[in-house]
Amino acid sequence: MSADAMTSDYRARRDRVRTALTRLDEPADAVVVTDLVNVRYLTGFTGSNGAVLIRANDATADRICTDGRYLTQVAEQAGDLQAVIARDCLTELAMQARRVGARSIGFEADAVTVAAHRALVGRMAEQDGPAAQLIGCSGLVQEFRKIKDAAEVELLRRACAIGDQGLAAIIDRGVIRAGATEREVARALEWEMYALGADDIAFETIVAAGANSAVPHHRPTDAILADGDFVKIDFGAVVGGYHSDMTRTYVLSHAADWQREIYELVATAQAAGRAALRPGADLRDIDAAARTVIADAGHGDHYVHGLGHGVGLEIHEAPGIGSLATGTLPCGAAVTVEPGVYLPGRGGVRIEDTLVVTSMETAGDTPDLLTATDKTFTVI
Repeated sequence: MSADAMTSDYRARRDRVRTALTRLDEPADAVVVTDLVNVRYLTGFTGSNGAVLIRANDATADRICTDGRYLTQVAEQAGDLQAVIARDCLTELAMQARRVGARSIGFEADAVTVAAHRALVGRMAEQDGPAAQLIGCSGLVQEFRKIKDAAEVELLRRACAIGDQGLAAIIDRGVIRAGATEREVARALEWEMYALGADDIAFETIVAAGANSAVPHHRPTDAILADGDFVKIDFGAVVGGYHSDMTRTYVLSHAADWQREIYELVATAQAAGRAALRPGADLRDIDAAARTVIADAGHGDHYVHGLGHGVGLEIHEAPGIGSLATGTLPCGAAVTVEPGVYLPGRGGVRIEDTLVVTSMETAGDTPDLLTATDKTFTVI
């Protein structure tokens, strides 16, 4: 996508936030966005210090703030915005908004520290005239991030393709074999993804063999893979800031009946979860579609986490899909579906895909599956 097209996308995202400011329970004249992931979403800027000011009634008054280390970078990545150079970006932008008449200023209460808020209140109190009202706006930008636009879906698709290709490459090279260590397999997969064009890995790759596969988020060690082991691999790539997430579980050399049974149970539950991904579906009902399959087979106590989560600029973002979730699934959300069964001391299976929830009228009644690696029970 061209730079001009991306700039247009960023402006459209800021305009959506602008409109939302007037619809808050406590409407705000402006908001200062300081969460760096949200700053990137709204501007494209990726520096380690930054904030964005969005005015409710004047797009020309939008500003981006960063410090002097990023003079060149902010011009390259967010050149459509006037840059303000300061160290304390929250206070600087809030004060600028106040000086041009903002009487109520939103801030991200879930991202601003108590100390930063105290400093801002103190700075406001030092000025002549009435201080602006400060309004906490937790989750304001995250709500928009739930729904991916075409540019975001393309980056997610590329990240998932790198994951698919990387896993296929290490299988073809015989990396996943008896005698290798979990850590060796994990590092080989990560380097393969880098070689294929990943900007980063999405999170520390999970490779869990044998009894370790029963630990949902096991960290790879020097444990040696052995014939007959389950090998659970949970991993992802990052492209343009967007994360992929996929889990596949294999068996080395030969499989026992119990392994086939557990695998097929999880595969059935995962298919039920994918089928439940419909726009407007209750998030708890989606979770229940998969969870009931596992519980009815007598393994409810061995499924210990939610069905999935949103994925995008962060590896875990809204919406969460679980038994305690609230709300419904929006069309355009990118989510994972990842049920698992974990038998302590024996082994476990998780099968995970990343999918985009699409309009049923245009997608053939199925979500858009971004992770393409085969899920058939496989002995390596």
